[in-house]
Amino acid sequence: MFNNLKEYKKYFSDKQYLWSISLGFLLFLIGIIVTYFAIIYATESSSNPVTDIILSNTKVFDVDGIFVYGPVIFWAIIIIYILLNPKKIPFTLKSLSISILVRSAFISMTHIGPFPTHTQIVSNGLLGVFTTGNDLFFSGHTGFPFLMALIFWDNKYLRFFCLSASLFFGTVVLLGHLHYSIDVFAAFFIVYTIFCLAKKIFKKDYVVFNGIS
Repeated sequence: MFNNLKEYKKYFSDKQYLWSISLGFLLFLIGIIVTYFAIIYATESSSNPVTDIILSNTKVFDVDGIFVYGPVIFWAIIIIYILLNPKKIPFTLKSLSISILVRSAFISMTHIGPFPTHTQIVSNGLLGVFTTGNDLFFSGHTGFPFLMALIFWDNKYLRFFCLSASLFFGTVVLLGHLHYSIDVFAAFFIVYTIFCLAKKIFKKDYVVFNGIS
């Protein structure tokens, strides 16, 4: 704990770090706002559903609770970890923000209606805004944990946890017919590309993240 306090004192007395983390939070806020309107637009513009090689051949399961609260637990663990490692906050936050912005663009472009048989999502408050089930492409439940796995790849325990979460949530959304197969499987390829871009765009933050300087 004492070492963590020393780290915070070191980084929060660094103007460049404060600017970087502020930019990260700004990008994150913009991403959340853009996603909110993208989901509304996609919901209002949704067309007819289509057949799916997996969903058309499996029955629907009630995964409402896992779909909504599983990610809450996942992100609580990730947040605790990065709070204990302040040098990792800027790059993690910016990479996630870029992913959210890219996903909001895809949501706005894709207006396929939800699969006819799917779990009815029941959530209140802020969760109800971002767990509608109408934001289909690509699956955030699958993609964002995979992004964390890529970011924390050198930590084998966290890597295993994030990869397991990505595969688990990907399975959950398919069992609940909440995402089409393409939403889940494409997430891995899109997110990997985003991660590679983030390393180039936020090169200085990535250097700090790895403790190189």
